[in-house]
Amino acid sequence: MSGRRVVAIVQARMGSTRLPGKVLADIAGVPMLVRTVERARLAKTVDECMVATTQDAADDAVEALCRAHGYPVYRGSADDVLDRYYRAAAQASADVIVRLTADCPLLDPALVDLTVRAFLEASPPADLVVNRLPGARTYPIGLDVEVVSFGALQRAWREAVEPNQREHVLPFLYDPPGRFRVVRLDAERDYGSLRWTVDTPEDLEFVRQVFARLGARSDFGWRDVLALVQAEPALAQINPQVQHKTHRDVG
Repeated sequence: MSGRRVVAIVQARMGSTRLPGKVLADIAGVPMLVRTVERARLAKTVDECMVATTQDAADDAVEALCRAHGYPVYRGSADDVLDRYYRAAAQASADVIVRLTADCPLLDPALVDLTVRAFLEASPPADLVVNRLPGARTYPIGLDVEVVSFGALQRAWREAVEPNQREHVLPFLYDPPGRFRVVRLDAERDYGSLRWTVDTPEDLEFVRQVFARLGARSDFGWRDVLALVQAEPALAQINPQVQHKTHRDVG
């Protein structure tokens, strides 16, 4: 559409504090990382999807999985995720980066496309287009999409110094507001309290239950999950008590 190279980068590591090894957890017979990457690859606006993992020995397993499936992979810092992202983006010759995380296997490729197109068509041009910001979320947790220009990512990489800015990749762009041109997309209603990401055993059980019901298809969207949760309210009671980490949390 624009001639700009759009690369989705999925951050993944084995060292989760609340659910170690979660990125390779089985979901209906398929590792979670594969679920996430394959859904991201369905996005029509994405030229390439790669995985950014760490140099820790535990992440040899992540690299091996990527190699086995033909996914491009970059290995970098475990703690300075901004540096890892920037170097992965540079390796991929990305003009536009779509930030995704491996613990979101219910991500919707159509929502990725919506966010990328909003970025490419923004007038005046945007530095960052997101479908959530801290304290301002209308899509369920687990559908997060952040689309950033390489130039803005590079400036963050050069200038961000706070630990949370390095760990969470993009807070430098939106906190404090006004440093960059940021556009936020909202759902037509507020579904921001719904939790569809995987950070605890309860989260993993919820996602497994969803895939058990929808897994015969690989192309279901977030509205299909919403319809399922509305039809079976007990599903949403599996993990409602889990506290979501914020962009200011470190470690």
